[in-house]
Amino acid sequence: MTEFETLQDVLHARHSCRAFLPDALPRATVEKIVTAAGRAPSWCNAQPWQVIVTAGAETERLRNGLMDEVQTASHSPDIPFPARYSGPYQDRRRTCGWQLYDAVGVTKGDRDASRAQMMENFRFFGAPHIALITSDQELGQYGLVDCGGFITAFTLAAQALGIATIPQAAVASYTPYLRRFFDLPEDRVIVCSIAFGLSDTQHPANSFRTGRAPLGEVLCWRE
Repeated sequence: MTEFETLQDVLHARHSCRAFLPDALPRATVEKIVTAAGRAPSWCNAQPWQVIVTAGAETERLRNGLMDEVQTASHSPDIPFPARYSGPYQDRRRTCGWQLYDAVGVTKGDRDASRAQMMENFRFFGAPHIALITSDQELGQYGLVDCGGFITAFTLAAQALGIATIPQAAVASYTPYLRRFFDLPEDRVIVCSIAFGLSDTQHPANSFRTGRAPLGEVLCWRE
């Protein structure tokens, strides 16, 4: 198998895991993932990402505190959410949402069930670990782009080791709580969290896979 074929297999196998087993990972495994992800390219080799990983009781404390926080707090992300989703972006977003709802049995109009599924985001889908990714404020949008590369590399390195992941913008929308919890300075921009661990392969939330846009919607040749 060529290196390209190996990479292609990892890319196709990776998916956003929405149900994890509670088993903690060895620290050496987590360090291996973060080290590999650090090979991601960055503007002027700035490597703006910093990573905080929780395990054990600290993950539980964060999970329980965040679940309480979202009951009363408003969204306050460091990075503004998209102004809107329209056209193909809205179509893809809706398709993904309904794939999940169909998998877990949430019917259209069932607000209680949809809210319960939404709250799974803040329970980290039962993951034993989260990695909080931050960038330096002074690096602006380039730092955020660099962190996007690191996040992708993290998920692929994890997948290559049989570890499931899901990057979560929802968690990063409660930055005041995260700043208090992790004692983060104001000059660190909270980009997202990544929940990770072993996949619960029997859970229906992990039974579907999202599609990808055909090449004709992505690639434009100019000759």
